[in-house]
Amino acid sequence: MSIFKWVYFAFFTILIFSSNSWATSSVEVLSMRDRASLIDNILVKRVAQLLPKLMDEHQLDMWLVISREYNEDPVIKTLLPATWLSARRTTILVFARKADGSIGAYAIAPYNVGDVFEKAWDKSKQPDQWVALNELIERYQPKTIGINQSEHWAHADGLAATDKDNLLTHLPEKYKTRIVSAEPVAVGWLEQRIPEEITVYKDTVKLAHEIIAQAFSNQVITPGKTTTDDVVWWLRERIVELKLQTWFHPSVSIQRSDDAAFESVSSLVHDNAQQIILPGDLLHVDFGITYLRLNTDTQQHAYVLKPGETDAPDYLQKALLSGNALQDIFTGEFAQGLSGNQVLARARKRAIEQGLTPTIYTHPLGYHGHGAGTTLGMWDSQAGVVGDGDYPLHFNTAYAIELNNAIYIEPWKKEIRIMLEEDAIFDRSGVWYIDGRQTELLLIKPTL
Repeated sequence: MSIFKWVYFAFFTILIFSSNSWATSSVEVLSMRDRASLIDNILVKRVAQLLPKLMDEHQLDMWLVISREYNEDPVIKTLLPATWLSARRTTILVFARKADGSIGAYAIAPYNVGDVFEKAWDKSKQPDQWVALNELIERYQPKTIGINQSEHWAHADGLAATDKDNLLTHLPEKYKTRIVSAEPVAVGWLEQRIPEEITVYKDTVKLAHEIIAQAFSNQVITPGKTTTDDVVWWLRERIVELKLQTWFHPSVSIQRSDDAAFESVSSLVHDNAQQIILPGDLLHVDFGITYLRLNTDTQQHAYVLKPGETDAPDYLQKALLSGNALQDIFTGEFAQGLSGNQVLARARKRAIEQGLTPTIYTHPLGYHGHGAGTTLGMWDSQAGVVGDGDYPLHFNTAYAIELNNAIYIEPWKKEIRIMLEEDAIFDRSGVWYIDGRQTELLLIKPTL
């Protein structure tokens, strides 16, 4: 790198990352201590409110979640206290249905596991952890014992081979035939949200929207100088400033009136990271944050005004509205009990009949960005998805409504994609966007 380029890079970095003009947000980001308290309170309520319903619905008498330190089951991370960043040694959590309909929650572990779980192992009295587990199983004598093993959801397939071997080696013979997959309970646990989590989501998605609006502004972008990668790293730095995390590296990409043809969602996102942003560009961002154990996933567009322009061209505004039309068609097909593949097929049929060119690839949101639950298409699998696409929709679930519509732009003599992703809740009222959705292009002024 030449001295001139180095000086420019250093100046640009200082300009972006030292400015505090965007240091405040309309959303209060809790202190780490307050976050821990809220996470633990929500966990208590989820175990008391959600888990009995799931275990009753799927006739699961006992659920075992077994994990070793640094090889954590994806589910166990959603069950540990906020101050636990991983399992410790071998941690065994047990949920057992009681006669009164409530759930007993126990920890067979060398340490106390927060306030939710009753300690069920005294190593000084019983040195063998697996014998302690058997004693608890014998107390309840469950007809079904669920373990985290799943063909279609990695989230629900977290029981490691060695842990399963240890379980079956020590388990009394009469209980070995009662082992079943806990998949429906594990997926339901990860998938469904309680009211307190929806409240959290409202602030979290609003915060994500605010960060995108800052990124797609002249505070961050100087047309003719700033690259897409500069904006990506500004997003990463902004997340750190807010003491948040991201569950994937953001991407910023460009579509413009040149000879480049759209090849795929993947190539557009990953192949133009170093492009300089210019007036007349249509920008796209894919961005997600993690806060209070919940994840967001958002895609929006911005337009870089040309000198003399005060708004985006009508043909781009109309293109954006075509994406909104596809969103409306798609979410209008959501119904409890329908599978993801059924909703996908119906929505695509309606959209095509209305002259759209749809690609739909919507996924659940929650403790994981690509969450457990109903998958509604993938960008490279528009005929449906085997397994998790066959899974039915349930109320009180969150989704990243992710899709794109291809549309020919006459002034550019090419087809572009309006790629949108907005976070929403599906409940008895239908599908509603947690913090609204983009219906107008964000605007970036040309260099003054």
